[in-house]
Amino acid sequence: MTYQNIAPNPETSIFIQSHSAALRIWHWLTFLFITTSIVTVLLNSTMFSQRDNVKLVQEQLEKKGVTVTDEQAFAVSHEYEEKMWDVHKLVGYGLAFLLLARIVIEFTQPEEEKLRNRLKRARELRAKNDANKAEYNHYLKVKLSYTIFFLILFCMALTGLGMAFGRDLGFSREIHGSLKNIHGILQYCMYAFIVLHLAGVIIAENGKIKGLVSGMINGNRS
Repeated sequence: MTYQNIAPNPETSIFIQSHSAALRIWHWLTFLFITTSIVTVLLNSTMFSQRDNVKLVQEQLEKKGVTVTDEQAFAVSHEYEEKMWDVHKLVGYGLAFLLLARIVIEFTQPEEEKLRNRLKRARELRAKNDANKAEYNHYLKVKLSYTIFFLILFCMALTGLGMAFGRDLGFSREIHGSLKNIHGILQYCMYAFIVLHLAGVIIAENGKIKGLVSGMINGNRS
């Protein structure tokens, strides 16, 4: 097995790698779906919050000469929140599909571009005792963080699907509540990864490692 696409020449950072078209498409689709998922959560936590909109519903109906109780107004505001959660579930189905697609891509990628082989190569490089040892250590940590990302995504997809189909599967309220809590915790783990990932890319692009973003667009293929 060769690793010519890991580091093309001594003057090129190990982080500058080639990426297949399938992986690039997957990357940007996943970015789009995760961003959409976050937006739906933020909207439901703010603009579409059912408790916050109860008074708004009552005020608007009163202007039309209609008076409703808190319970009736809550039911109306709840419907809007439910519609947004329906969008969130559809996005979740998309992410679950993308996770399966990533597994397929991993098996069909060129050998030197497979994540498991890049992890293996990263460990081999870290064992070297040369001037680039610090960069090799950083490279290994980044690749390991990707495995953590996939684990978080897998668990989020699993708990999300569990909540979506729990009633059909006969899950109790306790199980549904546990899935919801785990899903919520994983959500913040995902936020943390995204912030760290974006910060790392920005720092790298403005430092010595340039071309990460363009490489995920054009593939760094010569």
